[in-house]
Amino acid sequence: MTTVAWTSDEIMTVTASRSLRDGMSCFVGIGLPSTAANLARRTHAPGLWMIYESGTLGTVPDRLPLSIGDGILADAADTVVPVPEVFNYWLQAGRIDVGFLGAAQLDRYANINTTVIGDYADPRVRLPGAGGAPEIAASCREVVVVMRHSRRAFVERVDFVTSVGHGSGPGDRERLGLRGAGPVRVITDLGVLEPDPRTRELVLTGVHPGVGADEVRAATGWDLAVAEGLEVTPEPTDAELSVLRSLTGAA
Repeated sequence: MTTVAWTSDEIMTVTASRSLRDGMSCFVGIGLPSTAANLARRTHAPGLWMIYESGTLGTVPDRLPLSIGDGILADAADTVVPVPEVFNYWLQAGRIDVGFLGAAQLDRYANINTTVIGDYADPRVRLPGAGGAPEIAASCREVVVVMRHSRRAFVERVDFVTSVGHGSGPGDRERLGLRGAGPVRVITDLGVLEPDPRTRELVLTGVHPGVGADEVRAATGWDLAVAEGLEVTPEPTDAELSVLRSLTGAA
């Protein structure tokens, strides 16, 4: 039950956290994905095994890390291994259940851009870059993307494919030799999108309370399909909000 007001960012983060199950192994990206994963571990998934790109395995930080190089991740980890081992043994071998990623741009097939906005040779904005995201998107058993929803972010075609989602449609991941299922869910501050099983194009499957399908479509840079029987996200509970706000310093 919810008795306090919540924000669009809070319901996005809570919804993302709920997609993680106890006992899962999760490769965590910094930012919104990290907040959601740490919330899940502190609420319904205490056995969530979190891995960060810096080589920290099974880390249980007592605050949100500022970056993958934040010492709190190493201090709170089961063990720290070299970065090549993280990728070669854990990630590329398909041992990670879910990758939690963010994006600057996302297109209708859930391809991710974190490299540049505009032309690569003469970009309007140069973004942080790939990091480990391409390998996470390629090799985790499934991927969840967490990002804010706007026409600037949800585009017909990304300016640069940093991490392959579903390419240009059915069969692309298989042709490229990508072993994971790719993005299975995109969670935003407006709702939830999932790939159509046949076309692999993202479809709106859920909206947050107070949000309509037309609002989500208006914030999307392509003609977004809407699923029949559109679901409404359950509101965050007081307990979830309390833990989230203690994590983010909003309490």
